[in-house]
Amino acid sequence: MLLNASGIVKHYGVTPILEGVSLQINERDRIGLVGVNGAGKSTFLRILAGELFPDNGSVSKPRELRIGYLAQNSGLEGHATLQEAMNSAFGPLLEQERELRELERRMADPAEQADSTRYEALLVQYADRNDRFREAGGFEMNNRIRSVLHGMGFGDFDPNTAVSALSGGQRTRLALARLLVVQPELLLLDEPTNHLDIDTLTWLEQYLRTYAGAMVIVSHDRYFLDATVTSIVEIERHAATRYTGNYSRFMDLKAADFAQAVKLYEQQRKEIQRMEDFVQRNIARATTTRRAQSRRNALERIERLEKPGHLRQASFSFTTERRTGKDVLQVSEASAAPNETMSPLFRNVSFDVKRGERVALLGPNGIGKTTLLRALVGNLALQAGTIRWGTGVMLGYYDQEQRGLNPANTVLEEVWSEYKMLPEAEIRTVLGNFLFSGEDVRKTVGSLSGGEKARVALSKLMLRKANVLVLDEPTNHLDLWSREVLEAALEEYDGTLLFVSHDRYFLNRLADRIVELAPDGATHFLGNYDEMVSKKKELEEWQAAANAEAASSIPAPASDYEAEKQAKRDERARQRKREQAEADIHRLETEIAAIEEEMATPEVAVDFVKLKEKQAQIEERQAALETAYAAWEALME
Repeated sequence: MLLNASGIVKHYGVTPILEGVSLQINERDRIGLVGVNGAGKSTFLRILAGELFPDNGSVSKPRELRIGYLAQNSGLEGHATLQEAMNSAFGPLLEQERELRELERRMADPAEQADSTRYEALLVQYADRNDRFREAGGFEMNNRIRSVLHGMGFGDFDPNTAVSALSGGQRTRLALARLLVVQPELLLLDEPTNHLDIDTLTWLEQYLRTYAGAMVIVSHDRYFLDATVTSIVEIERHAATRYTGNYSRFMDLKAADFAQAVKLYEQQRKEIQRMEDFVQRNIARATTTRRAQSRRNALERIERLEKPGHLRQASFSFTTERRTGKDVLQVSEASAAPNETMSPLFRNVSFDVKRGERVALLGPNGIGKTTLLRALVGNLALQAGTIRWGTGVMLGYYDQEQRGLNPANTVLEEVWSEYKMLPEAEIRTVLGNFLFSGEDVRKTVGSLSGGEKARVALSKLMLRKANVLVLDEPTNHLDLWSREVLEAALEEYDGTLLFVSHDRYFLNRLADRIVELAPDGATHFLGNYDEMVSKKKELEEWQAAANAEAASSIPAPASDYEAEKQAKRDERARQRKREQAEADIHRLETEIAAIEEEMATPEVAVDFVKLKEKQAQIEERQAALETAYAAWEALME
């Protein structure tokens, strides 16, 4: 066990945030922490990191445990360069390196070499310090920094770039990169996927899959959670429930638990009704009054189940007033930049959109996706090319920066000012569907959270009844459940969709065509995100096969041919062993989590003999897990 949080209670004023939340974190645990916005996920993570004290409860951990904590939007500050910021993560190692350089300087000094006894002692000291430096990973330090910087999107940056010159999103990415190279035993990551494009997300997933430490991740990226975690802890109604498996498995288990709870509630309700009817019919009869009294006493002793219920969620749908023509949009040879003084971010981008299509625009950060959307809706002029909208088009635009919201307006004023002909009652009903009820509608827009502003913008978009929706990162700031509701509403929408998103779960569910932007044009893919990835892989394999075929046209010596065949056989064998080790690791981690859940049940928790048996089972599997990890790491090397 690395860390144990027990009975954590936290209130802000009179508002309860956490009520008796407990969590045990073991070595190599991969935990996803989920819940609606405001459930207390970030608060709980801060308490685990030691940055916030609970009102009640305790957090116990070994003194030497190294915890790496990334808060939301916690970018690096200061005047250091990019390289200096990364090097500073290795403070003790840098000091050891300086000592080694000093020893090397002394060893090269003829005066030191003249005294054989002193020189011999110097050699022994150098060998000892060199061994310690190597064991601490000193010789891998620069390679690790370069690898992580490249993976996090800083590969093309000058190492002497000042941190202060980076954008807020880039500083947050750099903070995450610095955390990853340190490799603490426990990573606590609060929304680590913010500000990451899809290529960087993919790299981070692969990195975390092979990470040797434990991690707790707060994220609204369902695709990311599916790829990285093996258990989910849901904070709901101030309490926490743990589920084994990734996010998709959690959704299945939660649905099954809810169905079972409803079934038990209905069964108890019917049984209570039956007993109450018996008492009412028989209490006044002399021959049956005793039995009726017994039933009444039994009724009083029944511990009544609460009616299962979901947390209140946003509820809305998008409708259209009229249809567009068949040809909705034609973009030809477009080039654009955020302002006239800048060079174009992209050139020669062309694509068409037909009625009813759901087209996603993808590309790395900074390629100009938002710039293109702003040009399409008329908020920005193209530097070259043309945009032609079809007949009957009524646009609805969702801006991820929420530039169209007036921070001085109340929520009610913000929506009503754009739809003055609608009665106040109808506006309030719509806002109620977006979880703004009672006095919530009197809040100023400027005081709202990111998620609340997103819901205000979506309520205005819904009332517009546009037949073409242009959406820029519509799932940003929305919690997991609000994303599910938005996706369901857009699936039922009968208009045309053109959107930008880094949410691969959202892309898979909604996109039927993808336009991938590049500096010199665009590539088109039919299907959703996973189908695009599969197509790219096929193209890479085809290209590799073509290259290999071209190379094979040059005759090779027989000995080289046999060596190549043997190398391929060895690699296939290693791959099979790696896959088996990964399967063993997944199975053992799942079994350990299941046993831990059994130990937490009331019937086992009070039975010392059963607890001892379960602990022995866990220790046996943990030993096997260590062996499997060792085999896997050896194969990866």
